[in-house]
Amino acid sequence: MSVEILVLYYSRHGATAGMARHIARGVESTGAVARLRTVPAVSADCEATAPSIPGDGPPYAGAKDLVDCAGLVMGSPTRFGNMAAALKYFLDGTSALWMSGQMVGKPAAVFTSTSTMHGGQESTLLSMMLPLLHHGMLLLGIPYTQPELSSTRSGGTPYGASHVSGTGSEPAALTRDEIALCTELGRRVAQTALRLAPGDKA
Repeated sequence: MSVEILVLYYSRHGATAGMARHIARGVESTGAVARLRTVPAVSADCEATAPSIPGDGPPYAGAKDLVDCAGLVMGSPTRFGNMAAALKYFLDGTSALWMSGQMVGKPAAVFTSTSTMHGGQESTLLSMMLPLLHHGMLLLGIPYTQPELSSTRSGGTPYGASHVSGTGSEPAALTRDEIALCTELGRRVAQTALRLAPGDKA
C-alpha cells in the first residue's frame, strides 16, 4: 500500500506553488506519493463563487484529501505575519475532522514565502502550526544538521521551509539553498510517515 503525503498550499503569484513542487519532489524521493492540492481565494464579494475545478494547477483540496493522507505539508504566503485568509478559511472548515480525531498522529510540516527578508516568515509558519497542533498532528521542522539552514542568505528556518520572493510583479526564483530545504522538508515528512505506516520494520 502506497503512503500518500498531501502538499496543500495557497499561492497568489506562484512563489508558494513553486515551493510546493520542490517539496513534492522531496516526498517522492522516498518512494511515497505526493498529492498536490490548493484552495480557492477568498473574495470580498459575498456573491462570488470559484469554479469547482481551478483553471490551472492542482485541484482544490477537500476533507477527503486530509483523511486519505498519511502526512501533510502545508504552505501559504505571509499576510502581515500570518497565513493567508484562503488557507485559514479552509482550515476553519475542518472541525468535523478535529471532532473525529482523524488527523491525530500524522506527521506535518509548514512552508511560506514572503516578499522581503523580514516579512514575517517565522510568525507565518507558527500561525500555520497552531491548527495542526489542535488536530493532534506531529509537527516536523528542519534541523540544523541540514547544512543549507546555516549557509542560506535568503529563506530557510528551523520551523519550516521559506522563500524570499521579492517585491516585483514576478516572484524571484528560489535559491539553491531554498530548493534544498524545500526538498528536505518533503523528504522528512514522507520518511516519518513511512516509518509510522502499519507493518513498517524501521
